[in-house]
Amino acid sequence: MNDKKNREKQNNIDNETLSDDYSAESSELASLSYRQLIWRRFRKNRMGIISAAILISFYIISIFADFFAPYHYNDIKMHFRHVPPQKIRFSTEYGLHVYDLKSVRNPETLELEFTPDSNQPYPIRFFYQDQKGRRHLVGSAGPMFVLGTDRMGRDLLSRIIYGGRVSMTVGLVGVIISLILGSVLGTVSGYFGGRVDIFIQRLIEVLLAFPTIPLWMALGAALPPGLHPIVVFFGITVILALVGWGNLARQVRGKVLAYREQEFVMAARAAGGNHWHIITRHLLPGSYSHIIVIATLSIPGMIIGETTLSFLGLGIRPPMTSWGVLLEEAQRVTVLLHYPWLIFPAIPVLSVVISFNFLGDALRDATDPYSD
Repeated sequence: MNDKKNREKQNNIDNETLSDDYSAESSELASLSYRQLIWRRFRKNRMGIISAAILISFYIISIFADFFAPYHYNDIKMHFRHVPPQKIRFSTEYGLHVYDLKSVRNPETLELEFTPDSNQPYPIRFFYQDQKGRRHLVGSAGPMFVLGTDRMGRDLLSRIIYGGRVSMTVGLVGVIISLILGSVLGTVSGYFGGRVDIFIQRLIEVLLAFPTIPLWMALGAALPPGLHPIVVFFGITVILALVGWGNLARQVRGKVLAYREQEFVMAARAAGGNHWHIITRHLLPGSYSHIIVIATLSIPGMIIGETTLSFLGLGIRPPMTSWGVLLEEAQRVTVLLHYPWLIFPAIPVLSVVISFNFLGDALRDATDPYSD
């Protein structure tokens, strides 16, 4: 009997404790704003935090590519063509260092083959200043090709870093243009309805009816071959944006259709609010969380689109570089057989795309902070 009473007493204490904890948590949630609730939910998602840190690192490195890259992306050293990745070594005498390279011509392929020369070490210096006065995070007086070189002796690591500046910017700028088109046209379509809605939806259906890659190829081929690389860059960005806004517009339209008959919209209309005021102050803000998630999930598609066009030779063109250009240079079978390190640009593409997908999933869960 005593054991039974003790158990009942303990259960009552546990229930009271749980009730107090639940009340405290409820009062804490009630005192937080919507943005604070989103951040509270988002920081509990470990993969989302890791993905955000990876993407921030990629963008910082890409923006300051001149500093983080050991060489300029177009520094040509033909006497170091197709050098395999070098090992970074450590010793008490030299610290971090690389060895000089000795070249021997292969009698069968007539290509130069490189081996480290242990008699000539070159220390690796931080905040290294090269012969042209450019400052780099790391550098060496000798050859330092951590990921090897390409067919023109250009450092692959430097080209990947500079290429990220183009590929990741295309994704970001393209999504911004898609957001503007998709948000505005989707909101107008859902709010006004009628002929406006029919026209916009039929236009979206026409865009979505075309296969994506052939449409990209057709639009990319329409760009004149003699254009400046910067003009081609913005042309590819606009092409990807014009093709990619349809899905976002449809989803925003669905949100607006659900909101336009709500009490707060009817109250704003009864108070004399015009269409512009209702759209910008009531309908669009209600879709912001959904738009942010869609934008995060759309950036990988833009990056893959630029990579695909450049891989097919219809996107960014040399001397400008991007991840797609680097992969296009590595598509030959001889590269896979003899120079497999030229496929390394695929690693940052996969890393960025996967990170954006994880971040999008985390934001999708965080924008619904009241769900379990």
